[in-house]
Amino acid sequence: MATFLDKVGIASEVHVLRVIMDTIPPLKDKRLLIKDLRFERVKVRIYQPKTSNNSQRRGILYLHGGVGREGDSTATHYIPSGPFTRNDCAKTTSLLFRYRLAPEHPFPAQFEDCLTAAIHFLRTAQDHGVDPSRVVICGDSSGGTLAAAVAQALANRRDLPKLRAQILIYPFLQCVDLNLPSYQQNKRVPILLKERTLILGLKYINKDLKYIEEIFKGSHVSEDQRLKYQKWVSPDYIPHEFKIRGYRPSPKYLPLKEMYEVAESMFDPVFSPLLAEDNVIAQLPETFLLTCEFDVLRDDGLLYKKRLEDHGIKVTWCHLQEGFHGTVFLAFFGGILRFRSGTKGVEKIVNFLRLM
Repeated sequence: MATFLDKVGIASEVHVLRVIMDTIPPLKDKRLLIKDLRFERVKVRIYQPKTSNNSQRRGILYLHGGVGREGDSTATHYIPSGPFTRNDCAKTTSLLFRYRLAPEHPFPAQFEDCLTAAIHFLRTAQDHGVDPSRVVICGDSSGGTLAAAVAQALANRRDLPKLRAQILIYPFLQCVDLNLPSYQQNKRVPILLKERTLILGLKYINKDLKYIEEIFKGSHVSEDQRLKYQKWVSPDYIPHEFKIRGYRPSPKYLPLKEMYEVAESMFDPVFSPLLAEDNVIAQLPETFLLTCEFDVLRDDGLLYKKRLEDHGIKVTWCHLQEGFHGTVFLAFFGGILRFRSGTKGVEKIVNFLRLM
């Protein structure tokens, strides 16, 4: 509906989707104190237990999805106050970063806001009753992309407490190869179709959609970049069991020089965290990584898992065999929208957090 209204000139797709998301009524928890603050320029909603606790709590920094254009709605406002906080209420303070959205605020404003808010909180965690050594950053979908990028930006900071862990829930992590097995197998699986994934990504970084076919062919990657990135992004690193469901190696196309400038921001680790240098990856915190079988982004997660483990980073991997993109998001709300695989994913995340 949003796409149709945009095409006929009635309303932009992004604004229609924002209105729809805001129709979901906010859910409240009487045990929580909810406050709206600003960390410098960034809006933050903080969820704290009303009951006092002598010991300092863990802190969860939650970065919502929405491809940098949507997601700051009553729906996502519930997530940090939901299972993450509710299951261990007295021991957790959760924060939702309400970062600025595109297209009003072009990329990389979203990352800049999240990084600013994270640094501010790490410096002031004790003021909010949080142990600065127990801060976890978390995000789903493009929020997982932002969480990974922020964790990388903080990895070598010696003037700040280290993040205790990162939780990445089916994140988008690279734009080098959009023909990995999961992209082929799940190209028509809702809610994140293969073509829509690229369209949303290009809109986020304000690039012309006319380049879609060349990007799918891989023509946006120069020969030098292919040599560099093939050690990190290749179907050769995807385990065989993930290739048996309809995968064919893709033909190789020549790179197009006119695409290089267009593609430059696509290879920025802020947009494609999988492409960060080894010295950054090696400094990352313990990681919980969730992937779904029926998700075009599955193999991004598998490749990042390999990179992290190759550098000795402890990874807790949860693969939802029946899951699809959005499974965990829907499970936060329960009711008829909840799927068994999503509930399993939430339980695994909560169990991981209890160890932090």
